[in-house]
Formats: sequence, structure tokens, C-alpha cells
Amino acid sequence: MSMCEDFLLCNFPKCRAVLSGFAWVTACSHAFCDQHGSGEFSRSPAICPACSSALSGKLDIVRTELAPSEDYKAMVLAGLRPETVLDISGRALAFWTYQVQQERLYQEYSLSRTEGQVKQMEKLIAQQNQSRELELSSMRGEISSLKKVMEEYKRKYSDASEHLMERNRQYQKLQGLYDSLRLRSMVGERDGRAGPPQYSTGAGRPVSPGSSPQFPGCDGDRLFSSLDPNSAKGFFHFSTPPHPKARAYPRKQ
Repeated sequence: MSMCEDFLLCNFPKCRAVLSGFAWVTACSHAFCDQHGSGEFSRSPAICPACSSALSGKLDIVRTELAPSEDYKAMVLAGLRPETVLDISGRALAFWTYQVQQERLYQEYSLSRTEGQVKQMEKLIAQQNQSRELELSSMRGEISSLKKVMEEYKRKYSDASEHLMERNRQYQKLQGLYDSLRLRSMVGERDGRAGPPQYSTGAGRPVSPGSSPQFPGCDGDRLFSSLDPNSAKGFFHFSTPPHPKARAYPRKQ
């Protein structure tokens, strides 16, 4: 409960509602809302839900109005001696002071528990951050190693590509050579199917008396058909070439 505000809170665990209207107060200086007070103090013997004290006296539990009327306030202490009035007022103030102290202790307890939870969460977060940093460092190392492996694979790929290009060039060269040899083979097979060239020797032709002999590849009749008999005789006639006339040399005077 805030010390700068004039209201009380229900002391029932897990309630802590602001008291208004009617409230149940006990001799152990605890206050409860009308709902929980009616339910808890209807049983016998009555036990304080806040401190578990036995409330067996007739005036140990009182249901009081928190905002009494002006007539009630004018008559409740009327006729009492001043010391009695001061004693009653002092006890009422002591009850209020106790409630304020209990609220302060509760707030301090809540604060310390919250701080403990915060520290625990900070420790857990620090451990998680450390674990994440280790994982991140490990992943960075893996990334670096994978980059090295990737560079090695790139180099091998480049070498393999160059080797493949060289093999392709060799294949193209061999393919051209193969096509040339195949073409030559096809031409040779075609000539072989046509057969070797035929030559006429004239052996099968009859030779008549007085005819010219036949020579392979030559036709004697066609060769000497343009020659008459006299010309044929002169073809094999060898004559002595004429001597040149004697050259006359001038005499010396």
C-alpha cells in the first residue's frame, strides 16, 4: 500500500483488492474484504488467513464500515473520557501503522523477488548469449572452411573444364581424320566393285597372211592406213645424208 494514499488492501493471499464499503478487521491487525471475510470467518473456530492466529474472542473479529456517516462519528466516542478517546485513537493509528509497515515489507519482498528473478534471467541470458557466441564462432569457422573447400572445387572445376576442352579438340581432330579415312575407304570399295581395267592384246583375232602384226593397245591397220605401198617402203629406207660442199679457201698472195 502506498503511504501517501489513505486506503487499505485486503490481506487475503492472492486478493489484495482495495477495501471499500465494509471490511473485516481482526485483533491481529489484519483487514479483509467483505467477500473473503464473510467466507473465512463463518467457520468455527475462526483462523486468520494472513497469520493463522486463532480468533476465539467475541471482539477478535469486527465487521466495520470504512466510511461511516457523520452521525455515527459524532456519537461513537461521545461521553468517553479524553484518555479513553486518546487510547482508542492511538490503537486505531497503530492498526493503520501496522498495515503500512506490512505493505512496505510486502513491497520490499516483491521487489527483492523480482530482482532475484531479473538476476536469474540476466544470468540465463548471459549463458545463452555465450552459447550463441560459441555457436556463431563455430559457424564462422565452418563458413571459412566451406569457402576454402568451394575455392578448391572451383579450381578443380576450372582444371576439369580445360581438360575437357582439350579432349574435345582432340576428339574433333580425330573425328575429322576418321571421316577422311572413311571417305577414302568408301571410294576404294566403289573402285574395287567396278573391277580392274581390261586391256586387248589381239591374241584372239586371226592373223591373215601379209597383214601387219598386232601390238597391245595399238591398231596396225589404223596406224598404216594413211600410208601407200611406196610410202611404206620409204618409211624404213635409210639414206645417206648429203655431204656438204667443200668450202673454198682463198689463196695467200
